[in-house]
Amino acid sequence: MAKLSIKGLIESALSFGRTLDSDYPPLQQFFVVMEHCLKHGLKVRKSFLSYNKTIWGPLELVEKLYPEAEEIGASVRDLPGLKTPLGRARAWLRLALMQKKMADYLRCLIIQRELLSEFYEHHALMMEEEGAVIVGLLVGLNVIDANLCVKGEDLDSQVGVIDFSMYLKNEEEIGNKERNVQIAAILDQKNYVEELNRQLNSTVSSLHSRVDSLEKSNTKLIEELAIAKNNIIKLQEENHQLRSENELILMRTRQHLEVTKVDVETELQTYKHSRQGLDEMYNDARRQLRDESQLRQDVENELSVQVGMKHEIELAMKLLEKDIHEKQDTLIGLRQQLEEVKAINIEMYQKLQGSEDSLKEKNEIIARLEEKTNKITTAMRQLEQRLQQAEKAQMEAEDEDEKYAQECLSKSDSLQRQISQKEQQLVQLETDLKIEKEWRQTLQEDLQKEKDVLSHLRNETQQIISLKKEFLNLQDENQQLKKIYHEQEQALQELGSKLCESKLKIDDIKEANKALQGLVWLKDKEATHCKLCEKEFSLSKRKHHCRNCGEIFCNACSDNELPLPSSPKPVRVCDSCHAMLIQRCSSNVP
Repeated sequence: MAKLSIKGLIESALSFGRTLDSDYPPLQQFFVVMEHCLKHGLKVRKSFLSYNKTIWGPLELVEKLYPEAEEIGASVRDLPGLKTPLGRARAWLRLALMQKKMADYLRCLIIQRELLSEFYEHHALMMEEEGAVIVGLLVGLNVIDANLCVKGEDLDSQVGVIDFSMYLKNEEEIGNKERNVQIAAILDQKNYVEELNRQLNSTVSSLHSRVDSLEKSNTKLIEELAIAKNNIIKLQEENHQLRSENELILMRTRQHLEVTKVDVETELQTYKHSRQGLDEMYNDARRQLRDESQLRQDVENELSVQVGMKHEIELAMKLLEKDIHEKQDTLIGLRQQLEEVKAINIEMYQKLQGSEDSLKEKNEIIARLEEKTNKITTAMRQLEQRLQQAEKAQMEAEDEDEKYAQECLSKSDSLQRQISQKEQQLVQLETDLKIEKEWRQTLQEDLQKEKDVLSHLRNETQQIISLKKEFLNLQDENQQLKKIYHEQEQALQELGSKLCESKLKIDDIKEANKALQGLVWLKDKEATHCKLCEKEFSLSKRKHHCRNCGEIFCNACSDNELPLPSSPKPVRVCDSCHAMLIQRCSSNVP
C-alpha cells in the first residue's frame, strides 16, 4: 500500500500540477499509510494510568541523529492546537514533506537499529529490509511541492483509515497513466540533470575558493621563509662575531699565560732561598692555569654546540624549501584538474542543451501523433454509425413490399460502393497506425540513448567526488606542513635565546680574563651583599668585580678607574683599593 500510495501521489502531481494542498485525497491517504507503517510493531509502554503506543517517540530521535531536524521539532512543539503526541507526529510528517527531507530523516532512523529497538519489536516494518525499500521510494517525493497549513487542522482527532477504492483502476486509465509516467520520468530526469549541474557549479566554486586560499597561504609561507632566512643570516653574522671575539680572548689568555710563566721563572731565580714563599706562589699560578684551561674548554664546548645548531638550522631550511617546491607542484596539478573540470562542465552543459532540444522536438511529435490518433478514432466511430444505419435500412427494405424491390437493389448497390470506399479508408488508417508504431519505437531508442548519457554523467560526478577527496587530503598535508613550520620557528627562537645567553657568558668571561692577574676572583653566586656598604644585590643594584682585589661590590662602591701594572688602560677598582693605590703613588713621588 505504501508503494501504491507513493506512485499514485507522484502520478497525480505530474498530471494535475506539482503543488499539492492538504485537501488533496491522495495526499491524505499517503499520510494515513505512512502512519500505519510507523505504527507497525510499536512496543506498548505501560504507565500508571494507561497504555501508551505512539510514533512520536522514534520521531524525536531524529533531532539527535540529524541536526537539521531540530527546527521541525521546535516548530511542532510550538504549535498551539496540538495536545497529543500522535497529533505532533502527524504535524512532523507534513513539515518533513514540505521540506523535501522525509526520506533523509527516516534513513537516519533505519540505520540506527539499536536505538529503534527501544521502540519497535524485532518483526516491525522499520526493523526489517522493507523499511529501507519504503525510504528509497520516498526519495521520489522530492519532485513534489506541497503547501500544507498545519495550524488550522485538527490533527489530534483524525481517524486514519485507508481507502482501497482509490487504488482499483481500469485498464484504459492504467494505459493513459503509463504514458503520463513516461513523460513524468523524462521530466524528472531533466530536473535531476539540472540539480547535478547546480551541484557541480557549487563544487567548482568551492574548489576555486580553496585554491585561492591555498595560494594565499603559499605566499604567506614564502614571506615567512624569507624572514626566517634573514634571521638565520643575522644569527650567522652574530656567530662569526662571537668566534672572532673568542679568538681574541684566547690570544689574550695565551699572552697572559706567557707573562705569568716569565714572572714565575724570575721569581724562582730570585727567591730560591725562601722556598716556602715560592711554593705558595707556584701553587697559586698552578690554580690559575687550571681555571683558565677549564674556561677555555667551556668556551670550546659552547662553540661546538653552536656549530651543531647551525648545521641543524641549515638542514631545516633545506627541508622547508623542498616542502615549498612540493606544494607548488601540487598547486599546479590542482589548477590543471580545475581546468579539466571546467571543460567537463561545459561539455555537460552543451549535452544538456542538446537533450532539451531533442525533448522539445519529441514532445511536439508526440502531440502530433495524439492528434492523428484522435482523428482516426472519430473517423472509425463515424464509420461504425454509418454501418449501423445501413444495416437498419437493409432490414426495412426486406420488410417492404415487392414493389420497392428494384429501388432496394439500387440502394444496396450504392451501399456496397460506399462500403468498398470505407474499406479502402480503413486500409489507409492501418498504414498510418503502423507508421505511428515505428515512430514510437524510434522514440524509445532515443530515450535509451539519453539514459546512457545520464549514466555517463553520473560516472563523471563520481570522478569529481574523488577529486574532492584528493583536495581534502592536500589540505590535511598543508596543515601538517604548517605545524612543522611553527615547530621550526619555535626551535629558531630557542636558538636565538641560547645565543644571547652565550653572548652574555662570553662578555662575563672577557671581563674575567682582563682582570686575571694572579688574584682569586669571587663567584657571582657566592656574593649576595656588597662588601663595603653591605647592601643586597638586585636588578637595579648589579654586581661588579674589583680588578685589584677580586672582591664583588655594587656600582656606587666601585665607580673608580685606575691603570694597574698588569693593564696600562684604566680598569674598575673599588673605593678601598683606589685610596690605597693613591697613597702608594703619593709616597713613591719625591
